[in-house]
This record gives sequence, structure tokens and C-alpha cells, in this order.
Amino acid sequence: MYQFDRKEYEERMKWFVHDRFGMFIHFGLYSMIGRGCLVQETERFQDEEYTPYAKEFNPAPNCPREWARLAKKAGMQYVVLTAKHHEGYCLFDSQYTDYKITNSPYGKDLIREYADACREEGLKVGLYYSLLDWHHDDYPHRTARHPQSNDPAFSDEGRDFDKYLTYMHNQVRELCTNYGKIDIMWFDFSYDEMSGEKWRATELVNMVRELQPGIIIDNRLETSAAGKDSMALGDPVPYHGDFCCPEQVIPPDGMKDVNGNDLIWESCVTINNHWSYAKDDHFFKSTPMLIKKLVEIVSKGGNLLLDVGPNANGHIPERSVKALEEIGKWMEKNRESILGCGKSSLPKPDWGRLTQNGKDLYLHVYENTVGPLPLYGVSNEEIECIRELASGAEVRISDSWVQNGIDGKYAFIDMGEDPDLPDPVGTVIKVTLK
Repeated sequence: MYQFDRKEYEERMKWFVHDRFGMFIHFGLYSMIGRGCLVQETERFQDEEYTPYAKEFNPAPNCPREWARLAKKAGMQYVVLTAKHHEGYCLFDSQYTDYKITNSPYGKDLIREYADACREEGLKVGLYYSLLDWHHDDYPHRTARHPQSNDPAFSDEGRDFDKYLTYMHNQVRELCTNYGKIDIMWFDFSYDEMSGEKWRATELVNMVRELQPGIIIDNRLETSAAGKDSMALGDPVPYHGDFCCPEQVIPPDGMKDVNGNDLIWESCVTINNHWSYAKDDHFFKSTPMLIKKLVEIVSKGGNLLLDVGPNANGHIPERSVKALEEIGKWMEKNRESILGCGKSSLPKPDWGRLTQNGKDLYLHVYENTVGPLPLYGVSNEEIECIRELASGAEVRISDSWVQNGIDGKYAFIDMGEDPDLPDPVGTVIKVTLK
């Protein structure tokens, strides 16, 4: 009977809860169409209409290096790339299919180039692999998540799902064998009856962990983005995920199991409204919003996996590049308040958010106060020193008479005479406790 090893689990998750910020990359044949990674399903492409794109797929040389350098510049610590999305097309040289990038005009194994590029930049390597496969003939066509699910011309008669599972397991084995150390395996996703042992999940996870000791696996062998997994239910199964991955949402109170214990989690969020390149989607989140959402997630004990969608040529769109470079400039000054940090035991203040690493509190001040800034839950006597993180300049504890008549035994911080913050996006004050 499976026994969950809490100590071993916490050890392998140390880097993940430290690093906090990663890049998600959705790239595939759908990038050529430019209407999102689900276009084959949403527009009901039949396979013979979709597969011709593989004959033209020819990204620019060395585009993985462009991605890795940008991730590093943005202050990200790890990257996750779609090795195979639901469309079934492989960005790696699988011996089990001809539907792969090495048969395209590009002609090279992009996953190998990507893994090498990430390591050159000191980034952890993550691979996304879809459990679904709309190209494979033995994957059920009449399930809810298939482009032909409602087409009466297609049935599941004669399809051998076990044959598909063998194919899927063989490809995961290739990914875990041929590309050096893989830090994250990001499976996507379970739905309806297609979950857990339907995927031969225990066998799959045992293989992955044997081939890649210390690897981190998401929870979507068990659930979709919206479901509860066995870790959350307090009874981990042998194929449990190592982290929860809410999608396009930030949990209001972080994530806990049924016993009230904190769970490890990662919000995956798009930089505009699509998971991959969508040429008509101009609804990009602003840089201040993205920075504040990163801080919010860390303040609640989570990670942010921020998605970008390279275009058909493999280039990340200019607006995404600009946002990531701006995030990087903020991270250069304030990364200490993100990396290695998590939620604080203190309540959320009115003026912004708090992250914490041991005795170091990081006050993310979004809105200046009238008069000195209150630090709820901390007295003057508990404070060792206060610094503005970006400049290292000393910040004083306030002794102004204006605070004397206010109830509450907590410290006030003197933010100076200027009502405008030094950094209007988020000024970070580091308070070191005794």
C-alpha cells in the first residue's frame, strides 16, 4: 500500500517554493494559425485539414535561446514548454510517430535545443505533455474534449485505447530519457472519466520518478484545473501531483487541504487572453498588473507561471517582450522580496501586500498613506532595521506626534515628505525583525 513520505516530498519541493516565478510557453502548429492552441477543437478541424500545417512549420533558428534569455531577463527561474499539446504534434524527435518537428522544414529537435538553452541561462527545465491527443487514431473521438466529439461520422469502434496509452507512456519515457535532467513534468489534463488510472497513472508516475529522481509533477493526472486532487483531500494516492495548478485565477486565500494545511500551488496565467499566439488578441495585461499579481501570488504562498505564445516564426510578440523586460527591471531591484519568500503571518495591510522570508518582512507599498505608514502586528521593539530594498537606504521608525492618539500597539514607518512613492508600481520596504 502506498505511503506518502512527507519529508522526501518537502525536500524535492524546496527549489520550487523558493523560485516562485516561471515562464509557460505554448508553441505548436496552432501558432501558425494564430487563433489559440485550442483552434483545432473550437473550429472543429478534421485531421486531414490540420496536419498540412506540419509541412510548413519552420521556426527561426535558435528561437529557444531567445525564449530562455527573455525568461532570465524577466527574473524567472524556470520554464515549461509544450513538448506535445492536445493536437498531438511533437516538438521532439519521437521514434513513435512521424507527426513531429524533425519531419518539418525546421528539421531539428526543438526540445533538445530548448533544454540546452535553459540550462545555459541557469533555468530549470519543465516539459508539458498533453494526455489528450487529437491526432492519434486510437485516442477516443467521442469524448467531450475532441474536435470530432459531436460528428456522427466518427465513432470509437475499432479504436484501442490501451494501444494509445502504450504510445503515450513510450513518449513520456523518451522525454525523461533523452534530454538530461528534467525538473518539472507538467501533464495536462484529466476530465470526466478520463482521469487517474484511466491513464495507467501509477505506472506512469513510477516510471517518471525512476527515470528522473527528484522531478516535480503537477496534479492533472488526477484532475482538471478546477478539481480537487488527493493531496487536497488529505489522502495522497500513488500518482498524486506535487502541486496544484489553478488556471487563470488566483485563489483568494491561497490553497489548503481539508485539514487546513497549506498546499503547494502554482497559478498559470496568460499574458493576454490566449494560451498561445493569437494575432487578434490585443488584450495584454499591463506591467504594473503583472508585477502586482506576482506579489499577490507569493504573498499567498504560491508560484506564478506566466504564459507567452511565440508566433509561427518562434518569436515572442513585441508587447510580451516589453512587459517581460519591464518586469525584469523591477525584479532586478526587488527580487529578494519574491525569491525564497512566501506568505506572512501578519494580516494584509490596506496599503499593499506582505511577503516574508524568515525574519525579513517585505512591505510591498502600492498606495502611500496620509502620515506615517502603520505596520500592523509588529511593535517598535521587535524591529532590527528598516531599508528601502531598491536603494538600500535606511528608513526610520516614525515618532511623529500625529500617531500618538491612535489605538493599537504597532510600529509606524516614516515614508518621508514626498506623497509619491519612489516606485509607483510597488515600492518595497524591507523590515528585519530581531
